[in-house]
Amino acid sequence: METTTGKETLGFQAEVRQLLDLMIHSLYSNKEIFLRELISNASDACDKLRFEALTAKDLFENDPELKLHVSFDRQARTITVADNGIGMSRDEVIANIGTIAKSGTREFFQALSGDQAKDAHLIGQFGVGFYSSFIAADRVTLVTRRAGLGAEHGVRWESTGSGEYTIEPVNKAGRGTEVTLHLREGEDELLSGTRLRAIIRKYSDHIVLPIVMKKEEWEKEEKRDKSDNTSVSSEDETVNQASALWARPKSEITQEQYDEFYKHVAHDFEAPLAHAHAKVEGNKEYTQLLYLPAHAPFDLWDREHRRGIKLYVRRVFIMDDAEQLMPNYLRFVRGVIDSNDLPLNVSREILQESKDIEAIRAGSVRRVLGMIEDLAANDKDKFATFWKEFGRAFKEGVGEDHANRERIAKLLRFASTHTDTEAQDVSLADYVGRMKIGQGKIYYVTADTFAAAKNSPHLEVFRKKGIEVLLLAERVDEWVASHLHEFDGKPLQSVAKGELDLGKLEDEAEKKEQEKESGEFKELVDKIKQALGERVKDVRVTLRLTDSPACLVADQHDLGANLERLLKAAGQKVPVSKPIMEINTHHPLLQRLRYEADTQRFNDWSHVLFDQALLSEGGQLEDPAGFVKRLNQLMLVLDQKT
Repeated sequence: METTTGKETLGFQAEVRQLLDLMIHSLYSNKEIFLRELISNASDACDKLRFEALTAKDLFENDPELKLHVSFDRQARTITVADNGIGMSRDEVIANIGTIAKSGTREFFQALSGDQAKDAHLIGQFGVGFYSSFIAADRVTLVTRRAGLGAEHGVRWESTGSGEYTIEPVNKAGRGTEVTLHLREGEDELLSGTRLRAIIRKYSDHIVLPIVMKKEEWEKEEKRDKSDNTSVSSEDETVNQASALWARPKSEITQEQYDEFYKHVAHDFEAPLAHAHAKVEGNKEYTQLLYLPAHAPFDLWDREHRRGIKLYVRRVFIMDDAEQLMPNYLRFVRGVIDSNDLPLNVSREILQESKDIEAIRAGSVRRVLGMIEDLAANDKDKFATFWKEFGRAFKEGVGEDHANRERIAKLLRFASTHTDTEAQDVSLADYVGRMKIGQGKIYYVTADTFAAAKNSPHLEVFRKKGIEVLLLAERVDEWVASHLHEFDGKPLQSVAKGELDLGKLEDEAEKKEQEKESGEFKELVDKIKQALGERVKDVRVTLRLTDSPACLVADQHDLGANLERLLKAAGQKVPVSKPIMEINTHHPLLQRLRYEADTQRFNDWSHVLFDQALLSEGGQLEDPAGFVKRLNQLMLVLDQKT
């Protein structure tokens, strides 16, 4: 291993001044949270050591008792948080401490609003808790050594938050990390054992490991310091309860304690929407404490990111790989699961095949769905927040979780022609409850944007008859539609696939009229089909249009046009399928085209109608220049005639 003997000054790998200034000004009203963040990081470091020590006992280095130390020095005006956890090597210090908000840094700064609440919200999303130290300190020193490395591999890191930091090798006898804050002027109130104990008990009482401080004793009157009336002894005392919050009876835990524990495990600054705390007994005995966050992190769409649920076995940390404990569509869930039944020497590979883990996962999914159902039934505002933040991810469950598909379907929300707004607040149950007498299907339309869905020509006959249609404008909606075939016994039907089928809502007179017009306009239909050639599978007269001259529909068993575009954009090979063009024979353009004698102009009009129909559903022209040329020529002809 390569070592560096000299002191180096390196620059942070982010726009550090802007970030730190933001944190100082946005979070200054709650400056005490820096201690919570440092303690949470120290606790995580100890958890990581316990996990790695399952297969490498020598990492404990004859010091198996894990604990956190908090101390202060009034003379030096410093506060120190130390742990004997896993520690860091020099490379890890540079990667973890020297890179601020390394996931999506530029997106972070682009999203800054200047609004205090929102900015604090963003900070929580990016997990930059360590840097909250600069809220109270103008200089931060970190000394660390990774477990298993020699004392000479210690690392000292220091920064004033000005855009640079120094790093140098030092000798450190014990493993772990020690963070020292040199307080700003005016922060002397924090140099009090009473004050620090109060902060720890408020924010970190739930930490499983003991948080230790030097015991303080009351001095006699004549020996009291002017600024304080206590003296620090050499004896240690545990400040927190040092018992797992999830192991306590629910009756003993306040809502504030639940919220603070969430902020610890999620490294969030905002309280969650809901939580579920339950002890499961039976063949598999385990305890769950699960949370629904109030906002989505920036990496929500990174499905490979490790996140979320911490697994403990008899309060010993094992892993935080949510993939094993929670399906991907619930990747936003945070919390803790503690099992009494899993062997402590279990590896990740064994976990993947463990029936116990499968049972825990299934039980946890049911618990989370129960939370969401409770919000949907009893707290519309919180459910609306949940859907806005996580709705798109939750929709993935329709295809991923077959066992719970019905429960998921009941929780789905969509936009619809009932309100004609972009708000996704219509459930499938709402839709079914408003279905017309005789309506046997749930109709929907998919498009790239809400505007394209709302204004789709395929909706014209449905609007005319007052039939509600779901407006699906998110990419994941195609996934939903391809896996959710029915709801409450009612099949889902795309209005852009197959022939128009309104079932009992069809007007017999209109059907007879369509049959009559199909015969009368057969010559026109054949000519348009001949003009379009290989661009279409068929051309036919339709009653689904009232205002538009033409539209394109996919055959019943072909891919929909929107899904086809999405697959092509993703680089997938898509089977070649031609659309069916349906024409509105009542439209003036078709009436005029019927009597067009010039073959070239007839062909041009046919192609223009096809291209317009393609554009109206959000498609892209294969030959835009050809479309423009034809349109210009036809406009000139019309101008000459007038």
